[in-house]
Amino acid sequence: MMNRHVHNSGFTLIEVLVALIIILVALLGIAALQARATVAELEAQQRAMALILLSDITDRILANKATRSCFVFTTNTTTGKPFLGVGTTGDGHATLTPCSANTAAYNAQADAALVYIDGMLEGSAETAGGTNVGGVIGARACISYDVATELTGQPGTGLFTVVVSWQGMTDLMVPFAKCANDQYGGLAKRRAVSQTFRVADLL
Repeated sequence: MMNRHVHNSGFTLIEVLVALIIILVALLGIAALQARATVAELEAQQRAMALILLSDITDRILANKATRSCFVFTTNTTTGKPFLGVGTTGDGHATLTPCSANTAAYNAQADAALVYIDGMLEGSAETAGGTNVGGVIGARACISYDVATELTGQPGTGLFTVVVSWQGMTDLMVPFAKCANDQYGGLAKRRAVSQTFRVADLL
């Protein structure tokens, strides 16, 4: 009777290890991609919220035409100071002084709008454990006015610029619009959106 030798084919230990390494590398790549996607999603959400803040601030200035000069508090457009939002007077936060540009009623309305803007940037609309959590991370706003752009013989018709800055998660290109430049641990981590406009008096 003849003996038959049966050769069983299968995976060797080396092949199994190689397969495990390949799977491990793929899983690490997926995890890294997920982390980057999470950061990108947060960045997009923060930008969307900052644009809403920018629009709101602009609308409040336009709604207070008679006292628009009271909304100008950023005097140094190179450093972006003073600013409203997160911070204290010592690091460049603006000190809000009572408006005196018009009647008592209009002045009070402008003062209330500025206080609201400051609180909105600080996220005071929503709190958790006594901490503001309803705003953009590190949100600050600068409002400046360019006298040189005034129309001839028409004071108050110059260009207003509103800039909203916030904290980015990673280093990106340094934004051109300046506001609270030294508040974010490096210029490349500062994000900013801006809008320039004139306040029209329709008489």
